[in-house]
Amino acid sequence: MSATENASQSADRPTILFGAFDRHNFGDLLLPHVIARLLARPGLRYCGLAERNLTALGGHRVHALARLAASLGNTAVDIVHVGGETLTCNAWEAAVMLQPPERARAMVAKLDARPLERTAWAREVLGLRDFAPYLLPAGMFANVRQVIYHAVGGIALEQVEPAMRDEVVAKLGAATCVGVRDQQTRAMLAANGIDCRLEPDPAVMVAELFGDRIRQRARHGELAALVSRFPHGHLAVQFSADFGDDETLAQLAAQLERVSRARNLGVVLFRAGAAPWHDDLATYRRLAARLSGTPVALFGSLNLWDICALIAHSRGFAGSCLHGSIVAGAFALPRLGVLRPGQALAASKQAAFAATWGSAGAPAAVAIQDLAAGMDNAMATEAARREDLARELAKAFRASFRAVHEE
Repeated sequence: MSATENASQSADRPTILFGAFDRHNFGDLLLPHVIARLLARPGLRYCGLAERNLTALGGHRVHALARLAASLGNTAVDIVHVGGETLTCNAWEAAVMLQPPERARAMVAKLDARPLERTAWAREVLGLRDFAPYLLPAGMFANVRQVIYHAVGGIALEQVEPAMRDEVVAKLGAATCVGVRDQQTRAMLAANGIDCRLEPDPAVMVAELFGDRIRQRARHGELAALVSRFPHGHLAVQFSADFGDDETLAQLAAQLERVSRARNLGVVLFRAGAAPWHDDLATYRRLAARLSGTPVALFGSLNLWDICALIAHSRGFAGSCLHGSIVAGAFALPRLGVLRPGQALAASKQAAFAATWGSAGAPAAVAIQDLAAGMDNAMATEAARREDLARELAKAFRASFRAVHEE
């Protein structure tokens, strides 16, 4: 069968995009938009582990995988995993992140130190016995023709329970094609006998595919007001709930004050994820209170496209979110990862991605006390070099995508 005939037959089958875009997380919400635009097929289905409607936040109307599988019966389908750090997301983490915040806090308090009970609870919530539920469960669909993984990550795969690692390896081994986004993950999988393609994260395409939409978004609402408020520009800043202790917030405030003062920039704090175990609004407010002498704003919108626009119209990004960094890079902006307190560089997704694909000469991620110096280095990189890197990464992902879907 020719490549053209194969592509034509694939286009006639239902295609299911599967990923962790069933809860609010910036990168996970963005990834299916990129894959859908590149596939350009009618009737795509968007699936997670839970039924959700995140369209008001720029996401999708998401089907629960098991329910959709039951409704399709023996219909032949293609499954496309859209990316994300899904290789190491276990059932407990997945189930907690799908809960409302109050319920999540209650279950963590009750079960976090009781591994057998928390596993039983997670399996009941998800309706699955899988250790790694965001990888297609075996036998879920009656008639699967292709299973494709795009740019998945799993830099901590060697640290997960052996049973979970074995399940991940088995699932990937049964796939049609596996793409991973960093060399660290690729090396771990190779050591376990999995041959995989190396490709950038799909989010490197965001400026090329959605630049016009994002620029239009910036002309209205909350972001337009911020642009007027900070005429010399703003630094887009994000950090996860791990940064919430008083000492860490004091360090962050001191470092951000230095960056702001040196360049007369406003500091705009934004949440890249509102799901449990992501970013905490109360912690952002505590940091803003410590920045009383610095022009600061807390960006309220959780809409995917508003967040993209906030980053794209900034003077740079600093934070713990990999996709915040990738989106800034796609718009050829200075970006800097910030390590969680006590986190080693080897455990940083940002460092793993930059080690594989480059960072235009700036550090990929630094400890909190080095944020200001790291941002100085990032802003000193040549704009032309950042633009070249953005183009190279977009070109690399597009080439890899075509090779997978047209071969």
